[in-house]
Amino acid sequence: MNILVINSGSSSIKYQLFKMPCTAPICSGLVERIGLQNSSVTHKVYSGDKERAVTLTLNIPDHETGMIEIGKVLTEPGIGVIKNPEEIEVVGHRVVHGGEKFSQPAIITAQVKEEIKKLFSLAPLHNPGHYKGIEIAEKLFPKASHIAVFDTAFHQTMPEKAFRYAIPNSYYTDYHIRAYGFHGTSHKYVTAKTLKYLDKPDAKIITIHLGNGCSMAAVDAGKCIDTSMGLTPLDGLIMGTRCGNIDASVILYLEQQEGYTAERVNAILNKESGMTGLTGHADMRDIQKLIADGDEAARLAYDMYAYRIKKFIGSYAAALNGLDAVVFTAGVGENDSLARELACRNLDFFGIVLDGQKNNLRSPLLREISTTESRVKVLVVPTNEELEIATQCVELLSHSNKQGK
Repeated sequence: MNILVINSGSSSIKYQLFKMPCTAPICSGLVERIGLQNSSVTHKVYSGDKERAVTLTLNIPDHETGMIEIGKVLTEPGIGVIKNPEEIEVVGHRVVHGGEKFSQPAIITAQVKEEIKKLFSLAPLHNPGHYKGIEIAEKLFPKASHIAVFDTAFHQTMPEKAFRYAIPNSYYTDYHIRAYGFHGTSHKYVTAKTLKYLDKPDAKIITIHLGNGCSMAAVDAGKCIDTSMGLTPLDGLIMGTRCGNIDASVILYLEQQEGYTAERVNAILNKESGMTGLTGHADMRDIQKLIADGDEAARLAYDMYAYRIKKFIGSYAAALNGLDAVVFTAGVGENDSLARELACRNLDFFGIVLDGQKNNLRSPLLREISTTESRVKVLVVPTNEELEIATQCVELLSHSNKQGK
């Protein structure tokens, strides 16, 4: 089954093509700088251990043009992997916000698209791009089944005591203001990998997704019981450009003292804060170079970043009433040994003891980086959100087919 996974952002489109049940992609690509100068399409084709890549600089003014270019490179002689668009049987779409409506992936219908549109206000940087990607893909691949996989779905198992805010009830009942959580496809993927590795389906684990966006989840027997992000992806951990947890009065203070508009405050907290606000850089590699040069602000930023993670580990261990494993994943989580070391330092009270030598080893594989004496295993589990989306598409269609018989 040929499954094309689409991840449409505000100015980019990522894609991977799988021939399921094979879990290795046939090809992958990235359309960048949509609507900007020097737009490009990078297309990679995989054959065994070999990789062939081509980058095209094009004028890509909008998402429709970007999707058309994806269709071209998929079928282009020499770099293409299919003969015509009709060979695509399923298109899986990543959708960031599914609200309370979607706790599972959904076959896209007119009604599903209307629900996605209703959530534009909760995910203004993401859902509109996803919606555009869906509409264009439906035209380009008209014979394919189109399926939405929601980032928020994995967290819908949270109990009400975890996702509700202590504000007047009407704001929840009328406006659905609550914690939803994000990065759900990643948390779900590494959870399954961890439970299999531990050979313990009822394990209590904490998954830590560290990229430019960062989030954590407390997972009991495969079900999320709490997560760090809230109504939007702003809450929780310190991130590349987002502040994470902050006293809401800071917003009021900035508006009153500086005369900032709500839009200006939103930009500060989402795009100018986090590691960028503390150091001038969002990339942890750049910040590590500053630390190596003796930059105290950079060192403080790393300490703050790790301290926030440690606080969530402690609170989630309490919420879970026990802990079997702590799991690091995503770009920073998988590759930044310093961030992992600082986050796990002085957690021996919880039975978490990192092995420094194992932690410093680089590997693309799932690996254990705790000592043999550590009561809690510390793991690095590479995530694969595109594969998780493809897998959920297969499961949904298989279930639908069984229901139809």
